[in-house]
Amino acid sequence: MSAEVIALIVLVLVFLIATVRSINMGALALVAAFVVGTAVFGVKVTDVLGGFPANLFVILVGVTYLFALAKNNGTVDWIVHRAVIAVRGRVALMPWVMFVVCAAITAIGAASPAAVAIVAPVAMGFAARYRINPVMMGLMVVQGATGGSFSPIGIFGAITNGVVDKSHLPGSPAVLFFSAMGACALISLIGFLTLGGAKLLQRDRESPKVPVTTLAPVGGSAGDGEPEPAGDDLPRLDAQRALTLIGLAVLAVGALVFDLDIGFLALAVAVTLTLIFPSAARGTVDKISWGTVLLVGGIVTYVSLLEDQGTVKWLGDGVAHVGTPLLAAFLICLIGAVVSAFASTTGILGALIPLAVPFLQTGQVGAVGLVTALAISASVVDCSPFSTNGALVVANADADDRDNVFKRLMTWGMTIMVVAPVLCWAILVVPGSLS
Repeated sequence: MSAEVIALIVLVLVFLIATVRSINMGALALVAAFVVGTAVFGVKVTDVLGGFPANLFVILVGVTYLFALAKNNGTVDWIVHRAVIAVRGRVALMPWVMFVVCAAITAIGAASPAAVAIVAPVAMGFAARYRINPVMMGLMVVQGATGGSFSPIGIFGAITNGVVDKSHLPGSPAVLFFSAMGACALISLIGFLTLGGAKLLQRDRESPKVPVTTLAPVGGSAGDGEPEPAGDDLPRLDAQRALTLIGLAVLAVGALVFDLDIGFLALAVAVTLTLIFPSAARGTVDKISWGTVLLVGGIVTYVSLLEDQGTVKWLGDGVAHVGTPLLAAFLICLIGAVVSAFASTTGILGALIPLAVPFLQTGQVGAVGLVTALAISASVVDCSPFSTNGALVVANADADDRDNVFKRLMTWGMTIMVVAPVLCWAILVVPGSLS
């Protein structure tokens, strides 16, 4: 049995064992990375640890630390209240507002994790306070960020179109963008309808029309999640909250405009606020989602080991030698979805498209259709809790809901991982090969 096969079998076992036993999957994956790396691939421990996602670690710690501070001092309450005013009390609109905001931010060139890191804490806080399904809210935040990223100036769009040009393949930035945005909007709509959106719409229709100036603050809502008059309890913008808002604005501008590292920037803002207002920082370090950090760090470390040792390339090469172009096209979309659910979407887009070049040049499979199908398959799975975006959603979920959000997002991610390649292949690839 080859080393590649053994490594893949161990990955499957990690998921199975962690599912049936009460053990952190990340801790198990770290042990597996050590054993497989040293015993199967014969690499040093330092090489195994080289795959630990230090950047993702800093992002998760920095963002959850900062927003724990913002929650402690009431800034999140203030933001959520203003969001309710913005939608004039129509709570059902809020998930779609978050979808559009994330899409707009990434469409103008922001990195998808940066947009999710900024929007997810507010969105998940809103969901917790107004009894919106946190899985639905998180799903729509991630899909909005993903769809916008495929604009011609978005990160995913620029990478995909650049690889297509470099490989001398025909491409269509417009088809790529609108197809990806359509797929993300469809997933969001399905999530909205199946995860409580209809009840939210009904609640908005049946609830009394409360003037937005008297909506209760976060946490001051009725038992069914409907806002109730509480004008005297509105969260006020004091000096501490104002400085926190300035810090969040610095985070947004620094990450989205100046392309600064959002993890270190979030830590810098959090440390500054702690120095100025030490009393509000008590207990915030304990609220960092350490379990999520361990889980994601372990899984990504193991998958990085597979990438470094050529297991992913081994899979891709095997696909490239499949005799039937249509079957090869489907398999490469499936591999893109599976690997991207646990690793970098950006890296997958840059690595798998060139693997498809040999059979694309035969003309038996349409280049535009396959590239678009691969791009969608490899990106819509970013709601997986093992990806950066999905991990940010889990980390910012209410502590009591965090395990459920993780499990439900894993279910959604794994389902999309299988369904998306099938549908994209059937809709975008098959018709081009038959024409």
